[in-house]
Amino acid sequence: MPSFTYSARTRAGQKVAGVVEANDRRGALVQIESLGHVPVAVSEKASAKGKAKESAQAQQARGKLTVRRGPARLNSREVLVFTAELSDLLASGMTLGNALNTLGNRRSGRPSDEIIKSLRDEIIRGASLSDAMMRHPASFSSLYVHMIRAGEASGALDEVLKRLNEHFERVQETKEKVVMALVYPVIVLVMGVATMIFSMVYVVPKFQTVFEQMGQALPLPTRMLIGMSVWLVKYGWAAAVVVVILCVLCGRALKTPRGRRVWDQFLLRLPLLRGVVAAGIYANFARTLSTLLANGVAVLQALGIVEKTVGNLVIGEEIRKARERVTDGTTISGPLSAGKIFPEMLTDMMAIGEQTGDMPGALNHIARRYENELNRHIKIFTTALEPILIVVVAVMVGFVAISILLAVFSLTNGLNI
Repeated sequence: MPSFTYSARTRAGQKVAGVVEANDRRGALVQIESLGHVPVAVSEKASAKGKAKESAQAQQARGKLTVRRGPARLNSREVLVFTAELSDLLASGMTLGNALNTLGNRRSGRPSDEIIKSLRDEIIRGASLSDAMMRHPASFSSLYVHMIRAGEASGALDEVLKRLNEHFERVQETKEKVVMALVYPVIVLVMGVATMIFSMVYVVPKFQTVFEQMGQALPLPTRMLIGMSVWLVKYGWAAAVVVVILCVLCGRALKTPRGRRVWDQFLLRLPLLRGVVAAGIYANFARTLSTLLANGVAVLQALGIVEKTVGNLVIGEEIRKARERVTDGTTISGPLSAGKIFPEMLTDMMAIGEQTGDMPGALNHIARRYENELNRHIKIFTTALEPILIVVVAVMVGFVAISILLAVFSLTNGLNI
């Protein structure tokens, strides 16, 4: 029967180690837990043959270059999966330490496994889950940490994790809707631009050679097309360099508060797209604030979290101003309506929630309303944008075709054919 070495923690937090015999690793974990210990690490004792194999693998690994890509982090999809699995394990009656140990012992091969093991080790040392998550701000947002802290205080951590999972599923679904709405228009635009570049670089120069040999005057559209083609062939590389530099500068500018604010304000004013952006922001605002208030987070603290997670600097600044007004004892709806940024329907529904004493319920109604608005605006956006892009691409390609045909007709007329 295989032997397994283990290190564990007692209920008092003392570190212990030992060896158990079991058919497999799961059986070893069961034996360790039956001793009243919380497993930290369990590994099978290698036989002489196994040791020789591991030694050969280690020698091969020495010749390989190991690249670190920065600190480990969980992406949004991994956070969603982790939340759902941890909620299910806690709901089944497993303790937090054992649940994290179960998740941490999985070997997916991703650097993010280190984060779950780190959470498990912090819990074994006596830290709370919220404090352990605060050590990984790139993976767990302030919204997530405050929700976990509220669940720890109320003793309903599994229920809070379930609500967090539902919240992040809705947020992820909203993001995916917006992304999917942009996929087809982007494909059409990219293919159109690629077709134009190919025509200018490879097709037009061949016709130019033929036209020059004919030695006849060309129509104005044809001369314009040839001029653009010559410029693109000679200076296309310079144009590409300028575009790359502008993209890098714009990316850096968007990382500054002023640049981000200008961009966010531009999105809120851009025709067709502003409805999609605004509806997504308002739905996210209402859903997040409702989740926080329903789990006992204080109003001022909840507004501070929403300000950072709303995803738009202009809206975030207005929430911060409203938060400053709330400290004077006013309601939430009043300060938000004073800024003239939030729509009247949203603030009126919040006022009703304040009057009835059911603010989370009112915010849920607001979230559902603007999620429906988001779906409607996405449909309008895609319905309007697709024909616009098709017309733009058709005009570009048509200009090339018509310019060449005009030159051909002019030459044939000159030859009396």
